[in-house]
Amino acid sequence: MNFELTKEQMMIREMVRNFAQNTIKPRAIEIDKKATFPLDIFEQMGELGLLGIPFPEEYGGSGGDTVSYAIAVEEVGRVCGSTGLSFAATVSLGASPIYYFGTEKQKETFLTPMAEGKALGSFGLTEPNAGSDAGGTKTTATEDGNDYIINGEKCFITNASYAETIIVTAATGKNDQGKNIISAIIVPSDTEGLTITSHYDKMGVRGSDTAEIVLDNVRVPKENLLGDPQKGFKQFLYTLDGGRISIAALGLGIAQASLDKALSYAKERKQFAKPISDFQAIQFKLADMAMEVELARNMVYKAAWLKDQEKPFSKEAAFAKLYATETAFRAANQAIQIHGGYGYMREYEVERYLRDAKLLEIGEGTSEVQRMVIARQLGC
Repeated sequence: MNFELTKEQMMIREMVRNFAQNTIKPRAIEIDKKATFPLDIFEQMGELGLLGIPFPEEYGGSGGDTVSYAIAVEEVGRVCGSTGLSFAATVSLGASPIYYFGTEKQKETFLTPMAEGKALGSFGLTEPNAGSDAGGTKTTATEDGNDYIINGEKCFITNASYAETIIVTAATGKNDQGKNIISAIIVPSDTEGLTITSHYDKMGVRGSDTAEIVLDNVRVPKENLLGDPQKGFKQFLYTLDGGRISIAALGLGIAQASLDKALSYAKERKQFAKPISDFQAIQFKLADMAMEVELARNMVYKAAWLKDQEKPFSKEAAFAKLYATETAFRAANQAIQIHGGYGYMREYEVERYLRDAKLLEIGEGTSEVQRMVIARQLGC
C-alpha cells in the first residue's frame, strides 16, 4: 500500500494552500462576521481551475482525481469553513450530478461553465418536511406536453442565490408500490416562477450562501430531466456519497486548523513560568487531536481513492464523513479549551472553527444517518 501523494496531487496541494493562505485567510474573520459570500474569491478560484478539478478537460475541467479534489477542499476549509462549504457544494452537488448522469447536451450547456469556473451550481433536495427522509419529497413535477411544471419549496440550499443552475428533486409519479418516483431536474435560476431568498441568520459557515427556494409553476423542458426518471432517488444517493467525501475533507481541514492553532498557542502561552505545552494535561489533548486528525485524513483519502478506482465506496464515504466531521467538532472544542478565555474571542478564530464544524455533523446526512448507512452496509 502506497500512502504517498503523486506529484500532481502535491502540486495541487501546494497551489491551493498558497492561494488559501494568501487570499482567503486574511478575509476569513470578516467573511464570518459580516456573513458575506465572497464571490470575487470564487471568481479567482475559477480562474485557477479549482472548480473543475475532478472533471475531464473536454468539459472544461482540470482532469484531476477525487483525491486531488479532497485535498483542495481540505486546504480551503483549513482557513475558511464558509468558503470551503460553498466550494464543496458547487462541485459535488451542483456540477457532479450532471457529469455522472447528464446527456452530452446537458454537460455542454450546464457542466462546462461550472467546470471552467464561470458559473456556480446548487442542489435543491432538502424541504421543510423532508430532510433525512428525502423520499418524503413534496415538490412535484407534472408533465405538460414537452415540459415539466414544478411546484414546491426547498430550504437550506447552499449557493442557490449565486448559482446559475439548480438541480431540483421532485416527485414525477408513483411506482408500483405507490411510492413517489423521485427525479432530478435541472432548473436555470432565472426561470420564471422560481424565487430564491436568503434570510437565514446562521450560527456558523455564515459566509456560505444558504437560501430558500420556492417553485411556483416553474416550467422547464423535459430535456432538463437528469438521468433516468425511474432512478432519480438512486442517482442522488450516489451524488450524496461523493458529496460526503468532500464534507469529510472540509471537516478534516477545520480539524487540522484547530490542531495548528492549539499547538502554536500552547507553545507560546506561559503559566507558572513555562509554556503550557509542557503540562501533561495539554500534551494529552494535543496528542489526541493529532491522532484523530491523521486517522480522519487516512479515511478521507481512502474513500476518495476508492471512488477514483471505481470501487464501492458508500460505506467508506460514510466512515469518512462521520469520523472527520465529529473529529472537527472535538478538535475545535479542545482548541478553545486550550486557549482558555482567549478561545472565546473571535480574533483567535478557534470559536469560529467550532461553529463551522457543527454544521458538518448535520449537512449531507446527519451523523445519525451516517451510522444508519454504515449499519446497512454491514447487513443490519
